[in-house]
Amino acid sequence: MLTPQDEHWMRQAIAIARTKGDDPSCSPLGSIIVRDGKVLSAEPNQTQELPDATAHAEMMAIRRACEGVGDMELRGATLYSTLQPCGMCTMASIWSKVARVVYGAGRDDVHEMYFEDRHIDTLSFIADAYRDDIVIEGGCLREECAALYYGPDDDVPEEEQGNL
Repeated sequence: MLTPQDEHWMRQAIAIARTKGDDPSCSPLGSIIVRDGKVLSAEPNQTQELPDATAHAEMMAIRRACEGVGDMELRGATLYSTLQPCGMCTMASIWSKVARVVYGAGRDDVHEMYFEDRHIDTLSFIADAYRDDIVIEGGCLREECAALYYGPDDDVPEEEQGNL
């Protein structure tokens, strides 16, 4: 169940995403990891800057949080993301053992280019995962998060459609 604290942390993730700019072409994704009311990491998408195809906001936040605590496990932590995590980020959430993933905009709220071409729903990964102690909750500040990205019916230039 989403709480006022979830909205607080999602607003922080939105602020992180906006450090990339206000244009959807800048890949303005933001992620923050919190445990016991303390921020363990807060990262934007960094795929172009590094360049690194795995440098999604969630992946970078998981890396930095693990480095910060000195452990690859983030038990008891919540990962906040402005966009429903992709398959890679979903699996990293499982492997890092975060307790919860809270995301803003879901796959139906944004252009199809943000998700796998075959439209595999990453939430199915969680449902079928070997871990049954991870909680996934979507729709936290959905409209504010969706406003960061191209909408479902936007005419996005083909050269910007990375997953299609």
